[in-house]
Formats: sequence, C-alpha cells, structure tokens
Amino acid sequence: MKSKSLKYIVLLPVLMLMINACKKFDDINTNPNATTEVTSGLLATSLILNVTRTDISSQKSFMQPFLLGKYLTWGEGQENFQYNKLGRTDFNRMSILRDIPYMENYATSDGLKKSYQALGHFIRAWQFFIATMQVGDIPYAEAIKGKSDAVLQPKYDSQKQVFLGILNELDQADQLFAQGSNFDGDPIYSGKVDNWRRLTNSFELHVLLNLYKKTSDADLKVIERFNRIVTDRPLMRNYNDNFALAYSNITNQNYPWSDVPAGSGNSFVKSNYTMLSNTLLDPLKAMNDKRLFYYARPSAVKLAAGLLQSDYNAYPGAEPSNAFANLQTQRVGKDYADINYRYVQLVNAEPVSVFSYWDLQFILAEATIRGWISGTTAQAYYALGITSSMSFIAANTPDVPDYNHNMKMDATYINAYPASSAVALSGTTEQQISQVITQKYLANFLQGSKYQAWFENRRTGYPLFNLNSSTNLNNPSTKMPLRWLYPSNELDYNAKNVSDAIQSQYGGSDDTNQTMWVLKN
Repeated sequence: MKSKSLKYIVLLPVLMLMINACKKFDDINTNPNATTEVTSGLLATSLILNVTRTDISSQKSFMQPFLLGKYLTWGEGQENFQYNKLGRTDFNRMSILRDIPYMENYATSDGLKKSYQALGHFIRAWQFFIATMQVGDIPYAEAIKGKSDAVLQPKYDSQKQVFLGILNELDQADQLFAQGSNFDGDPIYSGKVDNWRRLTNSFELHVLLNLYKKTSDADLKVIERFNRIVTDRPLMRNYNDNFALAYSNITNQNYPWSDVPAGSGNSFVKSNYTMLSNTLLDPLKAMNDKRLFYYARPSAVKLAAGLLQSDYNAYPGAEPSNAFANLQTQRVGKDYADINYRYVQLVNAEPVSVFSYWDLQFILAEATIRGWISGTTAQAYYALGITSSMSFIAANTPDVPDYNHNMKMDATYINAYPASSAVALSGTTEQQISQVITQKYLANFLQGSKYQAWFENRRTGYPLFNLNSSTNLNNPSTKMPLRWLYPSNELDYNAKNVSDAIQSQYGGSDDTNQTMWVLKN
C-alpha cells in the first residue's frame, strides 16, 4: 500500500497564523526561521485535511456519524444521533472554500495552476454535496463571495441547480487534472494528478447515483453522464487509491480512537462507552463474514460460559433503538461485543477513507442492477467491493489473536467468499440492491464520509434501521427524520433568502420530516 502521511499537518498552525495575522510586521518581530509566505501547497494541505481529517476529527466526535448510522451505541449519556434527533446544522464546511482562489493564484506555472484549479473544483463539489444532502437548497452561485463581490447575504439555489453545479465542477476538475502537473501540499496522493482524476470521476459516479430518481431529467442526463464516465474516464483501481488519511505514532497524528502513550489519552475508550449494534453484527453472523472478528471483541459473559472467541455466537449485538436504561443494563452486565482492540491499541490502526475503491465497486454494481451500464456483471463489481474491503482489513491488521480472534482472512477465504450461497447476488432487483447496500454498509464500519451510512439508508431503506417510537427523539416519534434544519446564523443574518428557500421547498416549514427534491420521484 502506498505511503500516506500526516506530515503536512505540522504546517497548518503556521498557515493559520499567516492567514489571520496582520500583513505588516516590524523587522524586529519577524522570526527569520519561520515561514512567512503562503503558498499554493500550504493552502492545498489545509483544504484536503479539512475534508479528510477535520471532518472526521477524533475520539467521541469520530464516533458520532456511526451512532447516526446505527453501527454502535454510546453509554456516556443518551446521544441525539443514536435516537434520530437532528438539530440545526451549520455551513462551516463552506468557509474554507474562501482559500481556493488564493491557492490558484499562488501557483507558479500553468500546469500547477490547472492542478490547483482542479483541486478547488473537487473540494467545492465535495463540500456543497454534503451540505445540500443535509438540508436541500443551499447558497451555491453566490456562496463565499462576501469578500470578492461583497455578497453578504447569498441567495439560495434550488437543489437541482446545486447538483448541476456539482456535476459541472467535477467535470471541470477531471479536465484540469488531465492537463495539470503533479503538485505540492497533498498528504493523500502526494500530488499525483492521475490519482486525483480517478477519485474525481469515481466520486462523480457517487453523486449521480444519488440522483437515481431523476433519470428522466433532461438537464441532468444522469444515465448518459454515468455511462460516459465509466466508458471514457479513469477510475479508482484498488484500495490503494482510497481517498484515505493514514496515521502515525507522532503525537496528534495517530488513529482517532487509539489510546496509547504517544496518543490521545482517550478516556472514552477506557470507559467502555461503546457497544456494537446488531445492525452491524447480525448480517456478519448470518453470512459467516470473518470481518466480524476484526471489527469486534467478544462478550466476556459468553467467553466465561465456554464459547470460544472464534465463535460467531460470542458476539452479541446491542439494539440501538432500545431505551438507554436498558442498554446501560446490558453494558453493566458485560454481555455485548465491543470495538476490537486494534482500534484502541494501534496508533495507525488503518487509514480512514472518506471515499474508497469498494464504494466505487458497489456503486457500479447498483448501477448495473438498475440497468444503467452493461458489459460487466453486477456480481463481478459486487465481489470486488467485498474482497477489496476484506483485503484492506487483512493488510492493515497484525496477525495477533486479539485482533482477528483466530479467524484470519486469507486470500483463499477472501476470493471465495462473494460467491458463497449466503452472499452472492440473487432475487429481484430490489433484493439485489438490498444486498449491495448491506455490503457497502458492512465495508464502511469506521470508514466513509460523514453520514454516508445514514444517507444511504435514507436513499434506499437499507440496511433496515429499527424505528422504536418509544425512544425515537424525532418529532413525531413515529417517523425517521429526513433532513437537518437550516443553520441558526442563516436565520439571523440571511433571513430573507433562507426563508424563501424554506417556503419554496417545504411550504414554509423548516422541520426534519420534509422531503427534499433529491428524494422525490
């Protein structure tokens, strides 16, 4: 696997000081050993890490999206995400986009300028995509123009226009990366434009798949675009192309959940706040999937009763919709499966991807099932998604009992697994899509971009999240939420435009049960 590191992160404090400091210093106050010039590379580092590190963060905040996605439960206190309470979001992810013009302008050659322009388009597309998926209509055309154009109250664009803009920016990014030069400041791919093209095109397929209810739209041309990308553009080749950040044993650069002397002093780990859910564990058990033994550690109660750590039954899951008090009883009784020790004991447990090669393969499998593309079977794509996930886990896990519980995944097992009777695609179109999304869910345990599992469940209904009206914190408790509320600072400082957007989309009601455009037939 290629080396990816956080070496650039040490430059971020310097960068932020330079950006926020006064422009003029007396000579006596200038440190001759410090960097005093902002470069395209420094700005690129900040933009990339904002997506791959800041959005993930560490410790408890690292786990929050996985609570919403029902991978686990949390015992410190009743968590809103676990019980489906979505409040007001923010648009903070857009603020860093202000650095993009500077990154482009500081480029020292035409080839570098094209690459940094391409990176800017990709980062914009990424951040606007997540923002619109949370709320619906957002500022797009006039966003981030407070300084350049004195637009302090940007108008909102319809979600359709936002998606068109995202797709066009990704198209531009592909073209510019194809013409650009390898660039500085990239902690993921070392500035290799070929890798960035592959990521850009693979991510665009993800965006298009989220438009599967809009295939008849003449402006979007969803299936046509999808086919053109698959046919004519480079895509990710294996898990080494994952858009993933690797960790190290340098202080503040270790795996988000590790608890080691060189690391975070992670008190949450020591307190055993996590229990893995039956939403995650039950499918793994039903399909004899050995990833379970790499994800989890067994119940102390089951081991005391004589079960072996290599027994699937030694890993009972918790139902995340159960009352918090009931989950606490289960926790105190110690009859549950917790997170595998490797996530705790290894400073570089595994690179954390926000978009991966297996995501791409499951996207291609679903598109094939839906009839968008042909030439390769859905089973072939599906199998590559599963085997790449398993191979990635095996490659990043030391061969010790606490980490694989004597259920090691070797090449023979991995290659044979997708064709087994319990796993191979079968049944109706809907049943096969259910299988694909379930496998995507399993592969993305502690992986994937923010809220990905929840977005996929909202889009497809898979895997099934239990609705317990007695514990559900959404209002009404008989429904799962569909969106976040608009940011409070938008209501305070851009009231007219956000109110117009709420009125045009949701009849004036900014609540969590409203159906945004992308979810409508």
